[in-house]
Amino acid sequence: MKYLYVFLAALIVSCNQMPDNKITDFVPENFSQHDLVFDKPVERWDEAIPLGNGMMGILVWGDGHPLKLSLDRADLWDTRPVEEWESPDYNYETMRKWVKQGRIEDLHGLYELPYRNNPGSTKIPAGRIEIYFPDGVSLKSTRLSLKDATAVVEMSDGTKLKIFQHATDPVGVLSISGCEILPVIELIAPKFGGFRNYGKKFNSLNTGELARLGYKYPEEIQNENGQSFQQQGWGDFKFAVATSWERKENKNWEFAWSIASSNETENPLALAQKRSGEALHKGCNNLEKSHLTWWKNYWNQARIFVPNPIIERQWYLETYKFGSVARRGAPPITLQAVWTADEGKIPPWKGDYHHDLNTELSYWLCYSGNHLEEGLSFLDWLWETLPEVHKYTQKFFSKPGICVPMTADIEGKQMGGWHQYTHSATIAAWLAHHFYLHWRYSMDRDFLKERAYPYLKQAAIFLEAITEKDKNGKRFLPLSSSPEINDKRLEAWLPPTSNYDLALMRWLFSSSAELAAELNIKEDQQHWLSVLKEFLDFAFSPEDGRLLVAPNLPLKESHRHFSHLMAIHPLGLFQWEDGESSQKVIRGALDELDRLGTDYWTGYSFSWLANMAARCKDGTRAEKALEIFSRAFCSKNSFYLNGDQTKSGYSRFTYRPFTLEGNMAAAAGVQEMLLQSYGGIIRIFPAIPGTWKDVGFYQLRAEGAFLVSAKRKSGNLKKVEIISEKGGKLEIENPFADQDFVVRTQKAIPVKSEGRLLKFNCQSGGKVIFYKN
Repeated sequence: MKYLYVFLAALIVSCNQMPDNKITDFVPENFSQHDLVFDKPVERWDEAIPLGNGMMGILVWGDGHPLKLSLDRADLWDTRPVEEWESPDYNYETMRKWVKQGRIEDLHGLYELPYRNNPGSTKIPAGRIEIYFPDGVSLKSTRLSLKDATAVVEMSDGTKLKIFQHATDPVGVLSISGCEILPVIELIAPKFGGFRNYGKKFNSLNTGELARLGYKYPEEIQNENGQSFQQQGWGDFKFAVATSWERKENKNWEFAWSIASSNETENPLALAQKRSGEALHKGCNNLEKSHLTWWKNYWNQARIFVPNPIIERQWYLETYKFGSVARRGAPPITLQAVWTADEGKIPPWKGDYHHDLNTELSYWLCYSGNHLEEGLSFLDWLWETLPEVHKYTQKFFSKPGICVPMTADIEGKQMGGWHQYTHSATIAAWLAHHFYLHWRYSMDRDFLKERAYPYLKQAAIFLEAITEKDKNGKRFLPLSSSPEINDKRLEAWLPPTSNYDLALMRWLFSSSAELAAELNIKEDQQHWLSVLKEFLDFAFSPEDGRLLVAPNLPLKESHRHFSHLMAIHPLGLFQWEDGESSQKVIRGALDELDRLGTDYWTGYSFSWLANMAARCKDGTRAEKALEIFSRAFCSKNSFYLNGDQTKSGYSRFTYRPFTLEGNMAAAAGVQEMLLQSYGGIIRIFPAIPGTWKDVGFYQLRAEGAFLVSAKRKSGNLKKVEIISEKGGKLEIENPFADQDFVVRTQKAIPVKSEGRLLKFNCQSGGKVIFYKN
C-alpha cells in the first residue's frame, strides 16, 4: 500500500494554482505526416480528396483534363412518397399474420420491392465543376492538409490551386496562382433527365441512373464571370449551384461557389448567386482566416500519439472526416454524408439513414473524442423528426411512444427494404443510447431533463406496449430479429426474443430507471425497474456460456453484424470489471468470432471488434483489427469501402460501396484503447499492447464531463491530467499501480479511496494532476 501513502501525502501539499497544460505536454504539435499526398492523378471519385463542413462537401479528383470538383449538399433529397405505404395491409398486425402464414413473397412485395423499384426516396448529388488545363499541362501532385482542411493541387507548368470548403460558410473557394489565362471552367449539372426504362432490375447497390428520377433539364445561366444552374426536383423541391470568378493581381484568380436549396429559400438560384458573389467580395485571404480558425479550434479539442503509424494516421484521417461531415445545424451523417457518389447513379442504398448500425457507429467517435458539439447534429435531427416518428409509430404499430424506422430519409420517413429490420421494434432504443451517452459525457442537466430522459421514456413506453407476456408472465417481442442474421429470408424472424432485441430492451428500461432517479422521478424509476424484471434472461450456450443469437440458436457461420453481442458492446451489460461470470461471456463471444472466421465480415466488423477487444483489455487484438481495417478495407484517401480491397482473404466480400460508419468506429476503437470511463470509473491506457512504450493523448473526454490527458514514455507513465468541466465525483483507477507518484489538485478535494480506486470531489473547473517525481 505504499502508493496510497504517497497519494495521501501528496494531497496534503496540493496547491491552488497550477499552470495550464499544453498539447505538447502530451502529444507532438505537428501531425502533417498524416496528410493525404498523391503524386499521381486520382481517377475515381471514391479515392478523391474530401472537403466538407457538414452541409456542403467537395471531392477533388482528376488529372487536369479535367480536374474535377464533385459537389454535394446534405439536404439535397428526393422525398417522393411510397404508394405502397398507403396500403391497408401496411401495418404490424398484417405483418405478424403473414409471417405466421409464411407468406414471404407478399412480405417482399409490400416492404422490399418498393425500395428497389421506386427511384425515391433518395439522396441526390449537386453536380460538378470541371477545370480544363491546356494540352501539355499535367497534374504534378495533390495534397490535403488535415490541419488546414485545404487541398493544394500543383500542375506541371507551375500553376497552383488551393481549394477549401469554408468551415462555417456555405461557400467553396478556389484560388489559382501562377496562371496567366484562366483555365476553361465548366459547371456540370447532374444527369437527371432523359431516362428510358430498359427493364433493368434494381437492388440496394445497383440503384440505376440518376435519370430514373425523371426531372426536367435544369435552367442554366452563363455570364462573363460566372455560371449557375437551378434544378427542379421532386414536387416543390429545387436547388441551385452558382459560381463566380475574378482576376486578381499578376497571375492570380479567385473562384467561389455556393449551393442553395428550397429548404432555406423560395429562390435558391438568387441565394446561391448572392453567396458566391459575396465570397469573392470578402476575398480568399479573409475567408481562409476564419476557415483556419475553426479548424484550429477543432484540432485543439483532442489529439493522440501512438507508436503504430498506421493506426495513428487512420485516427487523424477519421477525426478530420468527422469534422467535415458532422456540424450542428446541418443534417446528420448519412451513409456517404456530403460526398454522395459522383458516377451518374442513384447512390448505394440511396444514401439513406440506416439505423441498424450505420448512423450509430458513425457517432461513436464523438464522445471520448471530445466532439460533443458536432455529435449533437445527430441528436438534434432525431429530436426534430419526432413528429414524423410519432406518425409512423401510430400508423404502422398503433401503439403509444416512438419506434423509429430503420431506413429513413432526411425527413425521418420510412424508406423500406428488408422487412425484418426496417420495421424492427427496437431501433429507437439503440438511438436512445446516444442520448444517454451525451448526458453521461456532458453532464448537461438541461439536456437530461429536456431531451435525454424524454426520448428514452418514449422509446420505453412503446416497447412496454408492443411486448407481450408468456404464460409465466415473462415479456417477449412477438416479432424479433437480429440484423442481419438470415438476411431477408423468413427465418430472419427469430424465436422470441433475440439477444439483440433483448439487450436493447434490457438496457433501455435499466437506463430509463437510472435517468428517472437522477431527475428524482421516483414513480417512473420504480415502474421501469418493474418492467425490466419481467424480461427473460439472455440466451446462452450450455457448452461455454457464450451469447447465442436467440434461444437455442447459435451463430452458425461467419457474420458481418455483431448484433447478438450488443450486450457486450456498445451497451456494456456485460463488463470485464464485473468479474469471472461476465468475463466468461465476453471470452466466449471473442472465441466464437475467432472460430467462425471473417469470411463474411465487412470492414466495419473489424472496427467493431477493435472496440469490443479494447473493452476486454486485449490491446493486441484491437491493434490487429484496426490494422486490417486500415490496410484492406479503405481506399487510398481513407474512405471505407466495405469489402476487402486487397483480396487477401480477410473477407469474401470484395465490393466497394463507400460508407462512413466503419471509419468513425475505427477511430472510436483507438480511443477505447487509450481511455475508458464506462460506469463512471476512469481507466488510463486500459487496452494498449505491451509494445506501445511511447503513447499519449490530449483531452479525450470521459463520462462525468472530465477532460483527460496522459503521457507514457519508455514504457512508464509520466503524467495524467484531469479537468472537471461540471464538477462532481471523480473516480479513477490508480494509473501508477504500485509505483510512487505525486498528486496536485486545484478545486478538488480527495475523499476516502478504496483499494486501487482513487476518489475526489471536484468543483467546476477543478483539476487533478498525477505525475512521477
